[in-house]
Amino acid sequence: MSGHGFHVHGPHDHELEHAASGGHGGGHDDAVAAHSGGMSMTSKIAVCTAVIATVGAIFSYMGGATQANAGLYKNNAAIKKTEASNQWNYFQSKSTKQALAEFARDTATDDTRRQGWQVKVARYEQEKTEIQTEAKKLEAEASRWDAQSDEQMHQHHRWAQATTVLQVSIALAAIALLTKKKWLERAMFGVAAAGLVVGGLAAFHI
Repeated sequence: MSGHGFHVHGPHDHELEHAASGGHGGGHDDAVAAHSGGMSMTSKIAVCTAVIATVGAIFSYMGGATQANAGLYKNNAAIKKTEASNQWNYFQSKSTKQALAEFARDTATDDTRRQGWQVKVARYEQEKTEIQTEAKKLEAEASRWDAQSDEQMHQHHRWAQATTVLQVSIALAAIALLTKKKWLERAMFGVAAAGLVVGGLAAFHI
């Protein structure tokens, strides 16, 4: 499945056209089934295949949407990490200035100058506290975006799995239409049910 979505098309398309026109020797069976109020194997599989293809298209769209969200959230996380890194660099710059101010204060011989340097030391310390708080806030935001990205990617994988399983179901339907094998029809329904279960897991973020 690509990031642009999965288009559910396959060899069943040709069979659906023949099913609608009573092809592959099904014309007599369809007439008998219609007369008795029932539905032939060909018609039943054709209808079910159309439903499965529609559900598969929906799953494909959801898979593409969650993949796009995962990429967007990961990009947001990267931006926040860069901003946090800038804040820590700023913090380091203030620490260096504070160390120089402390050295100047400790080596000053005049009380007035010593007090002036002490004011700068206190100011740098306050600025460092504010910068550190902002940096940690940005790091927390980056972690939240990363977590959301991971969740969306997990959900994307579920949608992709569900779409793939439905693909297999459609392939089985095409083979069942060609061979008229009942066990293949049952296999088609079983695989389709499995695909719906996986899709349910994706919908509930499991």
